[in-house]
Amino acid sequence: MNEYITKKGIEEELVSIIIPAYNCGDFIGITLESIINQTYSNWEAVVIDDCSKDNTAEIVSKYVTIENRIRYFRLDKNSGAAVARNKGIDLAMGKFIAFLDSDDIWVPEKLSRQIKFMKQNSYNFTCTSYDKIDELGEYLNRTIQAKTKSDYDGILKRNPGNSTVIYNADVLGKFKIPDIKKRNDYVMWLQIIKKAKYIYGLEESLGSHRIRSGSLSEKKKSLVGYHWKVYREIEKLSVIKSIYLIIYWVIATVFKLR
Repeated sequence: MNEYITKKGIEEELVSIIIPAYNCGDFIGITLESIINQTYSNWEAVVIDDCSKDNTAEIVSKYVTIENRIRYFRLDKNSGAAVARNKGIDLAMGKFIAFLDSDDIWVPEKLSRQIKFMKQNSYNFTCTSYDKIDELGEYLNRTIQAKTKSDYDGILKRNPGNSTVIYNADVLGKFKIPDIKKRNDYVMWLQIIKKAKYIYGLEESLGSHRIRSGSLSEKKKSLVGYHWKVYREIEKLSVIKSIYLIIYWVIATVFKLR
């Protein structure tokens, strides 16, 4: 179903939520609950399991049996988040494509507020502010504010939160990302911005990003090499601009400016 009319007579167009998953059994139930609790009704959650070795499949399967808007797929072999995201995008049927990490959560009004923001302003590529939480779900007294408007150079300096992004696939099309282990979401936003021209930020905190010990996002030092790969090999930026952007990212990370 691509369109859905609520009891209040409001037309809702389908939103596809892409969720790559790997060994997230401790958190994915909470993540899925935050989707089920959305005030926006017309969504599908596409969970792509990258061959988890824990109980991820068992937990997601329980939700699939009680909620037909959740779809579960398991990759043939462990392939990384980029491959999982690409598979989810292939399977997505919605006009809008949203992204949610398997351990992050949304507030109940996330989809309704952001889709309204997009429709009222004819925006095709948007993000929102978000909070940082710990493994227990406790607020870390840190909110990342979305910029009201950014272009390509703006995204080079400041990557929007993965679990906050929604884009209009009917207008912009579907985007695939190269098989890069880290920063693959960053590469996708850089692809989309080239067509969308701008990403618009809703300055409301509508979700939470979970900081986990040992997670890819926590290992900041190892990301420098991936930033270099993105700037030089994928985006084909000059050596000088690439060095400048890495220095900018390191300073912003150390002083928590992003």
